[in-house]
Amino acid sequence: MLGALGRRATCNAAASLADSSAAFFKSPRPAIVTSARKPTSRPILPRVFAMSTSEAADWLEKDERRMLHVVYRVGDMDATIDYYQKCFGMKLLRSRDIPEEKYTNAFLGYGPETTNFAVELTYNYGKDSYDLGEGFGHFGITSPDVYKTCEAIKAAGGTVTREAGPVKGGNTVIAFAKDPTGYPFEIIQRADSTEPLCQVMLRVGDLEKSMNFYTEALGMKGLRIRDNPEYKYTLGFVGYGPEESNTVVELTYNYGKEKYEKGDGYGQIAISTKDVYKTADQIKAAGGTITREPGPVPGIGTKIVACTDPDGWKIVFVDEADFLKELA
Repeated sequence: MLGALGRRATCNAAASLADSSAAFFKSPRPAIVTSARKPTSRPILPRVFAMSTSEAADWLEKDERRMLHVVYRVGDMDATIDYYQKCFGMKLLRSRDIPEEKYTNAFLGYGPETTNFAVELTYNYGKDSYDLGEGFGHFGITSPDVYKTCEAIKAAGGTVTREAGPVKGGNTVIAFAKDPTGYPFEIIQRADSTEPLCQVMLRVGDLEKSMNFYTEALGMKGLRIRDNPEYKYTLGFVGYGPEESNTVVELTYNYGKEKYEKGDGYGQIAISTKDVYKTADQIKAAGGTITREPGPVPGIGTKIVACTDPDGWKIVFVDEADFLKELA
C-alpha cells in the first residue's frame, strides 16, 4: 500500500519542539554561540528557507514522505556485503548491475524496503578506494546489548574502533565499528526499535540554518536538540517520525567549525515523494537549490529530483510509484 511507504510530513516541527528550539537558539547562551567561538562581524540575514507560496506549503502538507535509503560508494562490493551480513546481521535485499553506466548497486537492511530504511551500496567499475572526507560522520545501528554486539563483530572478523561504553557527556551505551571501505558505524543501545538502521550523521556549519532547511524545505520534523558544551558540540535530530521507529538525520555542529571537506565516498539520502515535479517546485519555493531537475535515471527509468542542503549534502527525492515498481 502506498500509505505504508509514507508518513505524513509537515512543514514545521511539532509545536513543543518549535517552542524549545526557539528558546534554545534565542537563549543568552545558545549552544552554537559560546565563549569557545570568536565573535564575527557577519550581518544577521533574514531566514532563507521560509515558505514563499501557499501552493508549496499545501504540497508539503499533502506529500507523504519517508526516508528510503542512504547511498554511498564502496571499493569491494562482495567484501562489504559479506561484512554487513556477518558483522551487522543485515540482509541482502536486492542488487542490480548497470553496465552501460559502469556501476553496481546492492541494497541491504533489516526489513523490506516498502517499510524499512536500507543502505544502497554503489560499486563503480575499477574504483577500489574512496576519500571519506571529514564532513560525513557515521551510520547508526541499534542493539539491545552493545557489549555482546561488539564481541559478535570481532568474532566475525570485523573491526571495533571504539569499545562499548557510555557516550561522552551522557549515559547511553555506544560503540563504533568500521566497514571494509572505512565507513564508521555507531552501535547504539536501544531495547526496542522497529528500525535498527536508526540514523545518518552529517556535520554542518550552522545548525539552526540546517534544521530550518530539513523541516521547511524537506518537510521533516525537528525531533530534539542536545547541546554538550563540555565537548563543544551540539546535535540536532530531524526525521519523518519518532526515533524509536524511524531513521533520522543527526546534524552535528562542532563549535567554531563552519566548513568540512566531503570526500568522494558518501553519496546522498533518498526520500520518497508522490510527484518529483511538484516537489522540485516546492523546494525551490522554500529557497532550496535543485541540482538535478526532475526526470528518469538513465538505465533504470525511476524518476528523481536532487537538491542540496546548506552545507552541500545531497538529497534525492524518488517517485514513489516508480520505486514500488523497482521492488516488484
